[in-house]
Amino acid sequence: MLKELIQKTGPLPLPSSKSGQIYVCIRKFTQTKMKQNTQTIKCVIVGDGTVGKTCMLIVYATNKFPTQYVPTVFDNYAVTITIDGKPYTLGLFDTAGQEDFDRLRPLSYQMTDVFLVCFSVTSSASFANIREKWAPEISHHCPKVPFLLVGTQIDLRDDPSTLERLQRSHEKPITRKQGEKLANDIKASQYIECSARTQEGLKHVFDEAIMVALKQKTRRSKPERRSCKLL
Repeated sequence: MLKELIQKTGPLPLPSSKSGQIYVCIRKFTQTKMKQNTQTIKCVIVGDGTVGKTCMLIVYATNKFPTQYVPTVFDNYAVTITIDGKPYTLGLFDTAGQEDFDRLRPLSYQMTDVFLVCFSVTSSASFANIREKWAPEISHHCPKVPFLLVGTQIDLRDDPSTLERLQRSHEKPITRKQGEKLANDIKASQYIECSARTQEGLKHVFDEAIMVALKQKTRRSKPERRSCKLL
């Protein structure tokens, strides 16, 4: 299976020596670099502020967990992938979840192949906003683009201070079962959980995003296949 062939490497791309191997090299890039000859997969990550979207990208790219929270306006990274000797560029686009950027954020949605729709398993508000805000937003702008539902910060499910904070407000961490049900309700491709801090499940998130995007690409051959609109 494709997900068994996805390998993340160090800071430099490795040559593909075996059929089916996928090699990955991550670098900071500008959107203009997506106009190269390699085929591209555009992955956009959305969700409320402070749920760990930027941390996911930074840790996946650098293996280093950021120590300070910095609200994102827009940022992006590139992953070079080789599949059966054929190069791809996986563009990872970060977005700001704050309401101040609601009108600006959709500008990054054009030509998206797959979305990662994120909430924190320790935030019932971010979980509720998936159904109330994020799923409707991407369905409105990109109705034919697949998306994965991602539960983040799972390392905090057993964190004493986090549990104490939740208890004071009569809340509990979101369970996997709740996440899976929501994914089914909003018609997400699947539900995945991860922790940027411990990296548990982190690679799996991006492996699955690549799989979903490539499967979608094989079904559609025309350039206009990705129906994203700006209104």
